[in-house]
Amino acid sequence: MIPLRDVIPSRTTPWITIGLVAANAVVFVRELGLYGDPNALSAFFFAWGLVPAEFSWTSAVTSMFVHSGLLHVGGNLLSLWIFGDNVEDRLGHGRFLAFYLGTGLVAALAETWANPASPIPLIGASGAIAGVMGAYVVLFPRSRVLVLVPILIIYWEILELPAALFLGVWFAVQILGGLARPLDADGGIAFWAHAGGFLAGVALGWPLRRRERERPDRWSA
Repeated sequence: MIPLRDVIPSRTTPWITIGLVAANAVVFVRELGLYGDPNALSAFFFAWGLVPAEFSWTSAVTSMFVHSGLLHVGGNLLSLWIFGDNVEDRLGHGRFLAFYLGTGLVAALAETWANPASPIPLIGASGAIAGVMGAYVVLFPRSRVLVLVPILIIYWEILELPAALFLGVWFAVQILGGLARPLDADGGIAFWAHAGGFLAGVALGWPLRRRERERPDRWSA
C-alpha cells in the first residue's frame, strides 16, 4: 500500500518538514554524482551512514539524510510530506525538529541493538519518519489517508482508509519482518529501526504537543 495524502490540511507553513525534505533531496543529488563510481558511492555510505559495529552519535544523525536509491528516498520523503506537516503543526517547529532527530536516534539504537556487530552501514530517514507516523496516530486518531492498493497485482485501486488502520498495519509488518529476519543478518530492510522509531513517536507525540493547538475546529476531518 502506498500513501498518497491525508485529509487534514496543515494550518501553518511546515518549514521544518520542507527543510528536511530539501536536505534529503540535496544529499541524494550529491549521491547521484557518485553512481558512476561504485567504490566512491560505497565510501560515501560508510562515511555518512551508521555502522552498528562502530556506533557513533554523529553517524546516527548523518545516516538519516543518506539513501540507497530513488525508490528509497522517494518513498521516505513522500511519507514525511504526508504526515510531517500535521505533526509539525501540532508540535510547533522547534519541538518537531527535536522530535524528528530524537526518534531517528531511537530508531538507530533499536537497529544497533538488533544487530550490534553488523559492518553494513545503516542509511535512510525511515526510522525518524516512522516516529512521525507514530505521533500522527496518537495526535490524529480519526484522520484518514488516501492509499494506492494493489488488487490482483496488475490492478491498483485508491482507497480512503482510517489512518490508524493504515499505520497500524504498517507497524505490524515491521514487527513481523523483524521477527522473521535473523538478528545477525547483514543488510536488508531495517525493520527494528522502523519499529523503534514508531514506538518512540507514539510515546513522545502526545506529551510534546502544544495544547493551544487542540481546538476541535482546527482539526476536524
